[in-house]
Amino acid sequence: MNKPLRRVAVFCGLLVLALLVRVNYVQFVQADQLANDTHNRRVAINQYAQPRGDIIVDGKAVTGHTTTTGSDFKYKRTYTDGPMWAPVTGYASQAYSTTFLEGVEDKFLTGDDDRLFFNRTIDLLTGKEKKGGNVVTTLNAKAQEAAFNGLGDKKGAVAAIDPRTGAILALASTPSYNPGSFAGNSTTDEKNWVGLDKTKDADDPMLNRALRQTYPPGSTFKLVTAAAALESGKITDIDKKTTTPDPYTLPGTRTQLVNEGHIPCKDATPRAALRYSCNTVFGKLGAEVGLQNMVDEAEKFGFNKQQYVPVRADASNFDTKMSPDLLAQSSIGQYDTAATPLQMAMVASAIANNGVLMKPYEVDKLVAPNLSTISQTSPSELSKPLSPENAQKLQSMMETVVNEGTGTNAKIPGVRVGGKTGTAQHGVSNDKNPYAWFVSYAMTDQGSPVAVAVVVEDGSANRDDITGGGLAAPIAKKVMEAVLGK
Repeated sequence: MNKPLRRVAVFCGLLVLALLVRVNYVQFVQADQLANDTHNRRVAINQYAQPRGDIIVDGKAVTGHTTTTGSDFKYKRTYTDGPMWAPVTGYASQAYSTTFLEGVEDKFLTGDDDRLFFNRTIDLLTGKEKKGGNVVTTLNAKAQEAAFNGLGDKKGAVAAIDPRTGAILALASTPSYNPGSFAGNSTTDEKNWVGLDKTKDADDPMLNRALRQTYPPGSTFKLVTAAAALESGKITDIDKKTTTPDPYTLPGTRTQLVNEGHIPCKDATPRAALRYSCNTVFGKLGAEVGLQNMVDEAEKFGFNKQQYVPVRADASNFDTKMSPDLLAQSSIGQYDTAATPLQMAMVASAIANNGVLMKPYEVDKLVAPNLSTISQTSPSELSKPLSPENAQKLQSMMETVVNEGTGTNAKIPGVRVGGKTGTAQHGVSNDKNPYAWFVSYAMTDQGSPVAVAVVVEDGSANRDDITGGGLAAPIAKKVMEAVLGK
């Protein structure tokens, strides 16, 4: 071979080698990046080329599908009682992607999950249409309905948990939205989507208030302070009088912490202090327990950490650096203390479960199109905020609140119910209507099957009528009755 031909051959060989390197780089290194690129329309088309699997509640699908015309997307998502289930399902939209369970379990629902490889192979060999798997939830349909209808036209949220396992029974948020209204890719879908934006709708209906909104918990946080006082030994006898002035001067200041109304809080016992919701007693207890012990106890209940159920829930907050006066305020749910409804349901859950906090979860199992179980959630322990003895003392205190105190609207005949009300300050210098809270549990001979947290933002109500016992407790009662089958 002459010299010029040899050079051309070497050059062509280098080009072929470069092409092989590039092809392998694209196929094996960039494959995931390209497949998940938002500009790769083939991914979206493939996502809706076959029916999605369904999200199941109590054996029934709360999602479905329908065929579309005039588009390269063959199917689109439909929803049954969409606004009620939106905080659970989220949405799957041809134009606006996915969120919540629709997003977290997207690959399983579309059938692209690696765990469905065998099913895909069998369908390919038998000529069947590719199908997605189903997500079976832990949700209780009657409890969800009671929560959603109980909130009604009020702004707020409900979270309910089975304390024995951590299974989430209800997640309601109002106002809500219909995820089916923008599931397609039309101008109508776009108009509906834009109308739900918080810049267009100040009530922000797409905000999941049960998981993604933190509120000042008000007096419901006194349960955490009581738990810290019991665990640290500051309280040993819940019926022994404390040494508490009324009003109480915050440590290192001249600022006085007072109680709401004319209630018997001076030197009140822990039981009476929870019954009447004495700020002075729990503010002083928090300061005496100390910052580190209060932080440790709050974090055992789940504060300061995001929860994944598997949908992400925002972290609730209890400051880790505070002066003693701010610690006293934080110990009654004020200052910077903030919690999601899920978090406060976790607090009630741990108390009801004799001090053991189970990890909350909302997916019971993942089921293949042939109905075989691919993945099953096993309940797991998250932490132990209290000893069984101290948990039972706190249960007794909470049951006094419902039987004789501010939570009587949550009474259920023949059932042990424990609870705590809260009316949380809101706005600069408390200039806006407060938030009404109620956290509770119901107890049977087999343990507690349900713990609930309810928060209501009722900006239209008369300020003097907004109380946890008045607005939130009746909703919690309905949810507990639904779980109990009452």
